[in-house]
Amino acid sequence: MSQDSLPTVGVALLSMGNRPAELAAALRALEAQQGVDMDVVLVGNGWDPEGIPSWVRTFHSPDNLGCPGGRNLAAALVKGEFLFFYDDDGALPSPDTLARMVARCGPDVGVVQARGADPSGAPSPRRWVPRLRKSNEMLGGDVAVFWEAMALFRREAFDQVDGWYAELFFGHEGTDMAMRLIDRGWRIVYAPDIVVHHPATAAARHSHHFFTTMRNRVWVAKRNLPAPILPLYLAVWTGATLLRARSPKQVKVIWEGLRAGLSQRAPRAREPISWRTVWTMTKLGRPPLW
Repeated sequence: MSQDSLPTVGVALLSMGNRPAELAAALRALEAQQGVDMDVVLVGNGWDPEGIPSWVRTFHSPDNLGCPGGRNLAAALVKGEFLFFYDDDGALPSPDTLARMVARCGPDVGVVQARGADPSGAPSPRRWVPRLRKSNEMLGGDVAVFWEAMALFRREAFDQVDGWYAELFFGHEGTDMAMRLIDRGWRIVYAPDIVVHHPATAAARHSHHFFTTMRNRVWVAKRNLPAPILPLYLAVWTGATLLRARSPKQVKVIWEGLRAGLSQRAPRAREPISWRTVWTMTKLGRPPLW
């Protein structure tokens, strides 16, 4: 197969420059990929990239734009029929990982999610599994949500929904993206037989986790949900988030996030998904309530 006939993948990679060893390993795994023609851009999120191989283009953002904002910037800089969002502490364990993900991305598929696995063998976090039950981790097929890290997009789908919800900064941008993609008729496919590596870190390690988790839930609901189910969604997720709190301090931060989401004007205008989309998500096992 000639190089010109290979599928083109724009690889959007973010780094704050605080994981040099992991970043070097991620790039080595990326360079080993076969069966795709890659255009790779590394955005330094508040970091001026240095010591990066010449086959990787770099861009310095003086400000940390957050995960969705940085990914949007990187996506605008790369070329390709497909977009792969690659974490700087991730890795592709097989040289055909990207090619296999592209092969699953049929003409009506907007996103392909591979199965995340910690290379040390630690259990995968619940948030990596796009099924209601983590015990269904090996059940592939169409899903209503996806794990934002290490996801492959069809560029047309990404552009059609105007990219990530940048103002969220961190948390639930994938929830917002999934609703908007499904609302426009795109499928999201989970392929657990394709494995990507990522450390099994806890999202709560970030100091802002509980605040942004709650505030962003409100903003995503305000933007996407039909009015009759919006309060029920928020009630379910407020309760679920409070149950995960481990201290009075965390409970206080959750309530602060809820108040911020409700009192502040959401950065994006309302674009409620259709009832057909609500039904589609329900049939896929994840109604927009939890």
